[in-house]
Amino acid sequence: MSERLLVLIMIGLILLAGCSSPVQSGSVNENGEWEPDRSIEIIAPSAAGGGWDTTARMLARTIDEENLANHGFGVVNKPGGGGAVGWAYIHKRNDPHNLFISSPPIHFIALNGQSPYGYEDFTPIANLIADYGAFAVRADARWDSLDELFAEMREEPENVTVVGHSSPGSMDHMQFILFANAAGVDITKIRYISDQEGGAMTSVLNGSIDVVSTGVSDAAEQARAGKMKVLGITAPERLQGDEFLETLPTGREQGIDTEFIVWRGIFGPPDMTEEQLAFYESIFKATSESEAFAEIRNMYGWDERFMNSTEFKAFLDEQSIELEGVLKELGFLRD
Repeated sequence: MSERLLVLIMIGLILLAGCSSPVQSGSVNENGEWEPDRSIEIIAPSAAGGGWDTTARMLARTIDEENLANHGFGVVNKPGGGGAVGWAYIHKRNDPHNLFISSPPIHFIALNGQSPYGYEDFTPIANLIADYGAFAVRADARWDSLDELFAEMREEPENVTVVGHSSPGSMDHMQFILFANAAGVDITKIRYISDQEGGAMTSVLNGSIDVVSTGVSDAAEQARAGKMKVLGITAPERLQGDEFLETLPTGREQGIDTEFIVWRGIFGPPDMTEEQLAFYESIFKATSESEAFAEIRNMYGWDERFMNSTEFKAFLDEQSIELEGVLKELGFLRD
């Protein structure tokens, strides 16, 4: 049984199971403000320990410890399908007490047909942070910059192999494709290898693969140890707050006019009211502006990137159009 079919079966079971689930909607007080009638559940649509889970838990912890809401915020993990199982759960319940954390895979999974739900099927509430990708090679590799790498790839793109943790058409793959495309490389000829078992770094270090496309923190760990060198990062400008991270060059300063933000934001169910949205926007804005959450961002190397619901929706619309165009060029989507 294929992974995609298994995920669709899991989603179908969630939808059937959800048919009998009561939806509690809270109430609107005399001031016209919505109030929840129980604790809030933030779904991390992944197993414990990843970026979604960590962001959700740090967010819930800050809200509770800083007394930013009158009801508790808890985190529940619902892994499966790269997020699709958790999204199906939220969509079916359609309950304003159930939210979820997400990032760019909500574009990729939907566009690739692995989930019937994309960002437009939910209510974007707020974006909270920005993380970034990095492109790294072994310390003794022949390239010292993205400019050198892409100059070679413009001539012979198939001679360079790229590895990432995500599947083809998803995050590690697409961040490299977007930069290569901006650098004038024929992206249809790029050799990308998916290693979802955790061996991507090892394959570059042992010389079997040329380039790894990954997160900044993962690449920086190997570069600090002198085992790899980071050719470029996907941030719009150099990272601040860490002496080593400040040395990592961006694509823009090497003449590649693009960026890729690994945003992480909060979504709600599809039919949220204006009062419900206002309730959550206020809480998440206060969380983002708190000193406690600033310390968490510094601890994990995240950038502050708060967007309210309107700004977040406009950002998602723009990113979706860009990614859909590149996926079509690669042959992942049909016109």
